[in-house]
Amino acid sequence: MGRTKLFLCGLLILALIPTGIVFSGGSTGGAAPRVPTEAERKSDEMAQNVDPKLMAADTRFAFDILQELVSEDRGQNVFISPLSILLALAMTYNGAAEDTKLAIAEALEFSEFDMEALNRGFKALLNSVVTADREVEVSIANSIWYMQGCEAREDFIQRNGTYYNAEIRECDFSDPGARDAINSWIEEATKGRIEEMIDRIPPDVVMYLINAIYFKGDWTRQFSESATREEEFTLENGGRKMVPMMHLVEELRHSRTDNLGLLRLPYGREKLSMYILLPDEGVNLDEIIGRLDEDSWNELRSRLEEKEVVLAMPKYRIEYGVKLLNDALTRMGMGIAFESRADFSGIGPQLYISRVLHKAVIEVNEQGSEAAAATAVEITKGEAPKPKPVEFIVDRPFLFTISDDRTGSILFMGKVIDP
Repeated sequence: MGRTKLFLCGLLILALIPTGIVFSGGSTGGAAPRVPTEAERKSDEMAQNVDPKLMAADTRFAFDILQELVSEDRGQNVFISPLSILLALAMTYNGAAEDTKLAIAEALEFSEFDMEALNRGFKALLNSVVTADREVEVSIANSIWYMQGCEAREDFIQRNGTYYNAEIRECDFSDPGARDAINSWIEEATKGRIEEMIDRIPPDVVMYLINAIYFKGDWTRQFSESATREEEFTLENGGRKMVPMMHLVEELRHSRTDNLGLLRLPYGREKLSMYILLPDEGVNLDEIIGRLDEDSWNELRSRLEEKEVVLAMPKYRIEYGVKLLNDALTRMGMGIAFESRADFSGIGPQLYISRVLHKAVIEVNEQGSEAAAATAVEITKGEAPKPKPVEFIVDRPFLFTISDDRTGSILFMGKVIDP
């Protein structure tokens, strides 16, 4: 049965978005909720003001990109941070124009937002999520690295600094130390979890737009290490292997449909959670993922009810990437952004995206979860966009001449109706 990716839908919404935005659940097991700090109260207020339409759009993108990558990497674990991908591309989107802007908007579900509303929405989300819980560490960092001498438009740089808190760094990409400097920034921003993100800097690259996310949270109800034991896990191909399986009996929020179940495992003060989607035996996980969308996901979560749950789940560590996202994003509609005819005139002339790189890692154990992800958008200077070719299909009667171009004298001419 296909269960090697059984936790990845839940991890997709590793709930780097406070549950109060889309689903609010009380404390489980009858325990008295902890009194929130002033910072946490402000965070909850900010979360309530985050545009729900933007969160809905982000959820749609999350399932779209997951489905593309699951299809692309069949038979493999898949783990991504949709938020990291969105933030890096949202910064890039601020410099897109004309058809390129429209294509990116379609792929990222940005079409219904003007630029100002989009940027304000992400700023509110970022400010809220990093202060959601004093017991859960969430850090989100953005940076823009541009080639020494590259004249990036000032308004583009200013918007990304204002709304995404992006660090702006001028760099000589021809210097062998430039790659190390970028990788060191990513490594530091992800607490050492993401290393060697950038493998090389091609000579025509003029900019990197980078997002890094780090998450570390303890379960609200932790597993006992003494209860962990080796047990069988059924692989996607039907084979079996022994894995360390954690055990917990607790009041948790759970829902199910005819062929799958959903479980919520909260962290800290229960504003951030992992959701685990588990198909019934004999039900293919990839097929379930292929049918998931915003509506079906919200429907599953709306049915969550507090129940006593006997839970067994494996400890695991997943490292995914460095993954090139160009093909997946092209299939989602933003292929023009990767072509020399792309229009990023909001950044500078004759630019296109050469690579979108993504890497994510996660470790889940008895205490909780630690996860990190980074996304790098590589901007390259290309040839001037070529004009659209004119179609000239000679498939009907035509006239022709043979002329002297110096004088305009027609030497021969004819009409062809049957060549």
